Amino acid sequence: MLAIFSSSVVSPPEELVAAGSRTPSPKTSAAKLLTRFVESKASAVSLQVGEHVQLAYTHHSESPWHPRSFAVKDEIFCLFEGALDNLGSLRQQYGLAKSASEVILVIEAYKALRDRAPYPANRVVCHLSGSFAFIVFDKSTSTVFVASDQAGKVPLFWGITADGYVAFADDADLLKGSCGKSLASFPQGCFYSTAVGGLRCYENPKNKITAVPAEEEEIWGATFKVEGSAVLAATEY
Repeated sequence: MLAIFSSSVVSPPEELVAAGSRTPSPKTSAAKLLTRFVESKASAVSLQVGEHVQLAYTHHSESPWHPRSFAVKDEIFCLFEGALDNLGSLRQQYGLAKSASEVILVIEAYKALRDRAPYPANRVVCHLSGSFAFIVFDKSTSTVFVASDQAGKVPLFWGITADGYVAFADDADLLKGSCGKSLASFPQGCFYSTAVGGLRCYENPKNKITAVPAEEEEIWGATFKVEGSAVLAATEY
């Protein structure tokens, strides 16, 4: 799965901007990144949302334990990969039909967060149990909400393209070709929300998250860690 956002929607993480400047490496534009995804992934589907957001996914070569899904409801777009162990109880909690899938559940959970302010953002993801990574874009508010499970069982990466777009994907090699060293593993057990102003740990949302610059020979620009916790972002893939 791939989601690309212009800087008017998502502000590029300063740490990744600095990493790309410190160790220059080849980059490409967001448009070329999307083209590469579509051309290299069989049966890929891409979608332009307004002028500033591009989404793409494919079911080709997906893991049977971590299937990918996509849904749109009430101008809320969601890419989801993985499986929720407590989907049944969450359906009851949010008043959903027994046929509701994980991607629909995440959309409803996001709507609860948005519409019941000041509902804590970390409460939404804390209730999710299983292996997952998801990307939500709310067109009505131009809000982005991204999260990864606590064990990082579903890989998720983010980077900055040559023209300053922020891209999220489950394929590190795909992003490496367009983002160079402005690339990092998305920290497990964390969420990114433009509504709350950045990256947070959902177990300890008040703990500051810092980025440790990578060594010159590493492909990553930085490794993100939560203060008082072990390093969360993997350095291998």
